[in-house]
Amino acid sequence: MKKIKGRMDESILVCVSYGPNGKRLINRGYKLASMLDCPLYILTVESMPHDEFDAEKADYIEEWRQLADEIDADEFIVRDNEKRPSAKAIAEVVNKYNITQVIIGQSAKTRWEHLTKGSFIDALLKEMTFTDIHIVSVDRTIKSAEDALFDKGLRYYLVQEKDGFKLCAHCPGEFIHEGIFYKEVGTDFNNGIFKFIYHGKPYELKTVENKIKYPEQVPVPKKHEKR
Repeated sequence: MKKIKGRMDESILVCVSYGPNGKRLINRGYKLASMLDCPLYILTVESMPHDEFDAEKADYIEEWRQLADEIDADEFIVRDNEKRPSAKAIAEVVNKYNITQVIIGQSAKTRWEHLTKGSFIDALLKEMTFTDIHIVSVDRTIKSAEDALFDKGLRYYLVQEKDGFKLCAHCPGEFIHEGIFYKEVGTDFNNGIFKFIYHGKPYELKTVENKIKYPEQVPVPKKHEKR
């Protein structure tokens, strides 16, 4: 039986996403909820169905679930197979649980994050009213470890071919997405990750020898649609 909280006029929602920073965010939310003696909720939003998560993603979610039990969080919420923008899914949970304060993570300013930071925060603010947002910086040691895996991001273009999709360093006449390519350190080929935004949603696609490894993950705009 959960302890009855002293303050029900305040409630905390921690939003965790794929990666090692989730535990840090949950602990920050726990400290704040303990200080305010108020309910604590933890949310993760995923576009894929739960049964399609890879092993690493599934392990992260299980780790967060166990941590939620350890700190006696009021609820751990998984919104999988979510086709709406993350901001809308978060706002729905905020309204349902009468959340007053939201905690999200924000990493250092890479070129990719310059593209996504403003759009996501602005979208979240538009969806929510009378809710405070706390932006927590990522652990610098975690960030450094991630940076060591890839070279500095460069602007690339994604072109559709008969047998899939390839990357181009120079702007071609026709392309379907423009984004940032991060090449793996120590490879002579264009192996790495291609990141771009489509309809307000960020995408990360694995590339092998200049081509998208999983072409079925690429959203293809309609011919009349503007990029």
